[in-house]
Amino acid sequence: MNSTFFKILRYALPYKKYAFLNIFFNVLYALFSTLSFVMLIPMLNVMFDKTKRVSIEPVYTGITSLPAYSKEYLDYLVTTTSDTKGPEYSLLLMVVLVISMFLLKNIFNYLAMYNVTFLRNGTLKDLRIALYEKVIHLPLSFYSEKRRGDVMIRLTNDVGEVQFSFLSILEIIIKEPLTIAFTIISMFYISTKLTLFVFIFIPLSGLLISLIGKSLKRKSSRVQKEAGIFLSILDETLAGLKIVKSYNAEKSFQGKFNTSAQNLYRFSNSLLNRNNLSTPISEFLGIVVIAILLWFGGNMVLIEKTLEGTEFIAYMGLAYGILTPAKAISKASYTLKGAMAAADRVLEILEQENTITNKPDAIVKTEFEDKISIENINFRYENENVLKNFSLEVPKGKTVALVGQSGSGKSTISNLLTRFYDVQEGSVKVDGIDIKDMEMHSLRALMGLVTQDSILFNDSIKNNILLGKENATDEEIINALKIANAYEFVKDLPEGIETNIGDAGNKLSGGQKQRLSIARAVLKNPPIMILDEATSALDTESERLVQQALENMMQNRTSIVIAHRLSTIQKADTIVVMQKGEIVEQGTHDELLAKNGTYSKLVMMQSFE
Repeated sequence: MNSTFFKILRYALPYKKYAFLNIFFNVLYALFSTLSFVMLIPMLNVMFDKTKRVSIEPVYTGITSLPAYSKEYLDYLVTTTSDTKGPEYSLLLMVVLVISMFLLKNIFNYLAMYNVTFLRNGTLKDLRIALYEKVIHLPLSFYSEKRRGDVMIRLTNDVGEVQFSFLSILEIIIKEPLTIAFTIISMFYISTKLTLFVFIFIPLSGLLISLIGKSLKRKSSRVQKEAGIFLSILDETLAGLKIVKSYNAEKSFQGKFNTSAQNLYRFSNSLLNRNNLSTPISEFLGIVVIAILLWFGGNMVLIEKTLEGTEFIAYMGLAYGILTPAKAISKASYTLKGAMAAADRVLEILEQENTITNKPDAIVKTEFEDKISIENINFRYENENVLKNFSLEVPKGKTVALVGQSGSGKSTISNLLTRFYDVQEGSVKVDGIDIKDMEMHSLRALMGLVTQDSILFNDSIKNNILLGKENATDEEIINALKIANAYEFVKDLPEGIETNIGDAGNKLSGGQKQRLSIARAVLKNPPIMILDEATSALDTESERLVQQALENMMQNRTSIVIAHRLSTIQKADTIVVMQKGEIVEQGTHDELLAKNGTYSKLVMMQSFE
């Protein structure tokens, strides 16, 4: 727990000013919270004419005598005021003093909460930024093992839980304990015997509450985990809604969603019911202590005559006043158990090792001069090799196409070139430099990527294309759209390049989305272009337009084309035929047809199709 707490505390350090101010005002709140009840004694003494007459002004002799001096001075003030202006004026003075104590108590409480708001929200902001930064820098392999919904729940619910509950530790260790401490000191001052009696019951209450809260952290982890599954199902359903509807799979998905919702309902009920026990149990135990105090203290007032009635009334006010901070501590300790589980889940992401990083002396490369070399690489996602002793050279200015059946390892090549994954054996080099030795930003700046799935964002056409070059002018954007055969439909849209294309570009057709993806790559203007089955998901007309756009883009560029449709790569300088992670044939279109081998069979099969 200590380790988790201090790791989270790092994110609160920039806001330590607010933490110190919160502590300062909480100390004042605790002090005036106690004084507001203590001031009831002189007020009640005036009401019942029990004030000790003091005609000579007392002399302050030091901090140790402050309580006695304060009592003497108030008695002196009441005595002189009653003698000169009457008892009703003395009562008014005491009422004003009591009201002043309560007013100051609430002012300091507000100022403490005002400062802790900046501390909490500032820490929440920095924690979210740190998490998002980590999430976008983690390798793709991380997301093949984690559900997107689980990551999202950590960025939303778990971080919020840490912000709201974890940082309430300040309230626990400062405000409430100090309020209890000041109150107990005052209670000891009024009656040592009665206060010692109270202390018999406090440890028993604390023991009972701690026994109930032991399983909260475990229960909270189950709730957060199920919430991640719940969100993943929702995310997948919305992303694949067309498939769900077209396959009449609503019932199946509804069943999965209902099961998760039912689990979340059950786990949440268990957690909240256990959590909700804290308030009634602590309140009941508090009332039991108050009832015993009334009996024991009543004997001291009525029978033993060792305690004044006015002091006993104020004492009961102080004793009841302890209940509020005591309940807050017990509830916070319950909440803290859940926050610890949330904090552990947040830290799991923050401390996740990023296996694909820059070396300290990484080379920044701004130009592509000679060739790309893939040398004897072996690569596996889990156990079995996807690529086996694979070697390939791509000279500058040439187009190399990779073809083969699904699962032959074609798309893996693009993942390795862009360093989305690292090879386990062998090397990938650009101009003789291993890409592991290159600074990743400069490596990816040399490459443009167009994938089968045209990934667009819920924004304008302009902002989607500007990902290729942030400071591009509208003229440059329009020129890129023209090269990508996209301007013909963009210019007819009501708002032109400022038109919002909807979630994942769902306001556009497949061919239109793909041409915008190509325009984005054109605007980036990289020397190396990687096309990963860029036309395989398109109809014939869209494919013709996109293929023409690709040919426009590939002029005077080094291109690696991963193709399913062989008609799109006939003009490639070299065609590499892959099978089960190995090269089985290599040459031009005509050379490979003449061999009458694997490539020829693939062409024949597609011709029949």
